[in-house]
Amino acid sequence: MKLWLKYLIGIGVGLVLALILPPSSVQSQATLDFIVDLVIRVGRYTLVPVLFFSVAVSAFKLRDEKQLYRTAGWTLGVIVASSLGLMIIGLISALIIKLPRIPITTEKISEVVPFTWRTLVTKIFPHSGFEALIDGVYLFPCFVFAFLAGAGSASDLNASKSAVGLFDSLSKVFYIVMSFFTEILAIGMIAVMFRWTLEFIATMKTGVFNSLILMLFVLLLLVAFVIYPLILRFFCHELHPFKVLYAGVCPFITAFFSGDTNLALALHLRHGKESLGIKRRVNAFAFPLFSIFGRGGAALVQTISFVLILRSYSSLGIPVTDVFWIGGISFLLSFALAGIPCGGPFIAVTAMCLIYGRNFESGYLLLKNAAPVICAFAAGIDALTAIFGSYIVAVKTKTVHHQELRKYI
Repeated sequence: MKLWLKYLIGIGVGLVLALILPPSSVQSQATLDFIVDLVIRVGRYTLVPVLFFSVAVSAFKLRDEKQLYRTAGWTLGVIVASSLGLMIIGLISALIIKLPRIPITTEKISEVVPFTWRTLVTKIFPHSGFEALIDGVYLFPCFVFAFLAGAGSASDLNASKSAVGLFDSLSKVFYIVMSFFTEILAIGMIAVMFRWTLEFIATMKTGVFNSLILMLFVLLLLVAFVIYPLILRFFCHELHPFKVLYAGVCPFITAFFSGDTNLALALHLRHGKESLGIKRRVNAFAFPLFSIFGRGGAALVQTISFVLILRSYSSLGIPVTDVFWIGGISFLLSFALAGIPCGGPFIAVTAMCLIYGRNFESGYLLLKNAAPVICAFAAGIDALTAIFGSYIVAVKTKTVHHQELRKYI
């Protein structure tokens, strides 16, 4: 049975259970939250080991074959271009389509943990390199440590022969273990879908966010079925661009309903290698970077959300200077979500309200009840960006062996 079909069955079962057996008490809701948290932990369990050894081997091969700069350039270029493009799409959509205003809440502003770039930067280089292997949420320190180990090995092939062989062997072993966990995760999607359905129903019952959710849904379809396939068709001369979308079904499902970009990374790595035929050296390099920094979906959602907040407080038009500020800060904050794989867009909107000031500091509270749903759309678009973006990098670096659809996992 295809992997994506297993996941569809899982979310189907979760949807039915949520409709016929909703939690009837606080205790049952707490139990559900515990199960979902456990599922996410299981899904992330092998990420750091696979990431470390695979990135190390990837960095060694890319440097040894003198493809490192080209691959890194294409990867970073596509990440920046996708984030900028999606932010612009969100900004234009929010300015053209005036969504219904959200009733102003009387809830007082709650204590917000201050966000600082300094924390993200200092975590990249902890006091000990081995500390980079401890954090399973912020994956970039692990990526940097592994990259340095692999690239350094390429400096002296004779001295590093044994180490590279060990890295390569362990990479393959942990990949097999990771594959096993992705099979188990299909069962866990029952609980993930169960909770997401409850959150979605609760959000829709308010009747306040229906237009916002509809807009995000339309933009999701536009990105998935029009914009990204057209980019592949004309930029990469891909005659069958929808095969990439087909390969991204499983990662998209996981990211959308869990709202967690890290959780989808294991599935990205599997589908990139086994479905799309991307060589391991690029597969292990591009997908983690897209998962960490390719958060254009978050930029799109943040932009629309903040414009909606401003219009909910005031019927006056938004000045041109504020339009550029919204777009710029949304674009920049999308990269700051590297250490926040789940719920990042709402945190970014909170930061935007605090930075903007002018009595809008508590504006983020208007979207508090809809946060899980709008973050789901952001994570879903980010998952699509990762699969399409990594495929573009593979095509441009000529590191892809095209597979037949029947061989897709």
